[in-house]
Amino acid sequence: MRNLFKNLLYVFIATALVTIAPYLITFEKGQGIERGLFEYGIFALLLIYASLREFLGTRRQTTYIAVFYVLMVIISWMDLQTILVVKKWSVGWYGVIPFAACALALVLLKDVKGFSFRQVNIILFVSFFAHFGAMRFYSEQPLFQFSIPLYLAQQNQPVDQSFLSKEFRIRYSATDSVSITKYYVDSARSNVVVLVESWGIPMDTVKYNEELAVFGEEPRKQGVHPRMFSRTYTAEREDLLDSFGRDSTGKRDSLFMPKRFAELGYKTTFLFGGDSTIQWRYKYIRNIGFQNAIWTDSATADAVMAVKIDSLLNVTACDSLADSTCKNRQFIAWTTRDTRFPISDDAVETERLYYERLFGTLTLVADLAKKHPDVRFVVQGDHEPILAPLEFQAKFYRRWVPYVILN
Repeated sequence: MRNLFKNLLYVFIATALVTIAPYLITFEKGQGIERGLFEYGIFALLLIYASLREFLGTRRQTTYIAVFYVLMVIISWMDLQTILVVKKWSVGWYGVIPFAACALALVLLKDVKGFSFRQVNIILFVSFFAHFGAMRFYSEQPLFQFSIPLYLAQQNQPVDQSFLSKEFRIRYSATDSVSITKYYVDSARSNVVVLVESWGIPMDTVKYNEELAVFGEEPRKQGVHPRMFSRTYTAEREDLLDSFGRDSTGKRDSLFMPKRFAELGYKTTFLFGGDSTIQWRYKYIRNIGFQNAIWTDSATADAVMAVKIDSLLNVTACDSLADSTCKNRQFIAWTTRDTRFPISDDAVETERLYYERLFGTLTLVADLAKKHPDVRFVVQGDHEPILAPLEFQAKFYRRWVPYVILN
């Protein structure tokens, strides 16, 4: 049993090497590519490879190794392509990665053998269901990567999801700026910056028009803009960046809007209907410059968080009600939660629940803006649905999100 676990550990290490190598070598800071730690096809091949080796004679070893090496390279090549397609990079010298990584993986397993066919089946079965079980508790980091279906899905996409036609860009006021908040916040009054979870732009313009109609016929401004990466925590920082430069030592020095507004006498607050450890927000929210952060111990509906924002905007900031010069000036940022994925494994059910929740959240924001006409609202999506079933993901433009300015 001890040898079994030791050999299995070697298989996991070899699989991780093949899976993680292309991700790390093509890595960009903040990149929004969801990746599993172990490629399932590579994992299965290595288990079978280790289980059959002891039944082969010396003469057949070379052919045996060559066959598994070719199969592994094919899967690893598909895996690499799923990354490069998202980045829109050519293969170039990155094509060497699958060949080198797979060769090293087989070298790692040169002394590993002894898996029975029954053990291989049990390990693959348990691993498969462990992956989906873990996704329900921590969806941001999948356990396994399934490159073959992802590669085939990418090849079957008839439309370039990152391309906006000239007509669409004109009709919906597209801008190429990744950050639009700084252009619309108003330093003369309170501001609420709303980041709507997984609010992307559907290719179905009828559906998109229905979403915009929630805010009324004449929002102050509306448009679409791109995201550098499809990540909520990246969007939170992109949206709130005011300016950046270099300090006296040459180190990058960023100024975020909450800090600037705090210096102007505003009360700055960040809200999220969940624990501060989600997306590691506790590490950076206060560094951005928020004086206060409102978290909840468990998942909290957007309707509850909207009430908290309403209370902040209604708070009396003066010691005396007779003091007409005193104003309640707030800078509030709220990342919504109701449309957070995964929602369902079924594409049809996902679509139904997603739009039901999305329209509910947008209606909450629209009602808040109507209730507080003296407050500027900057509302936008953080990214398109990225953890949804592939059929549903294919219905959205990639890396483009809407924004609406109210009041």
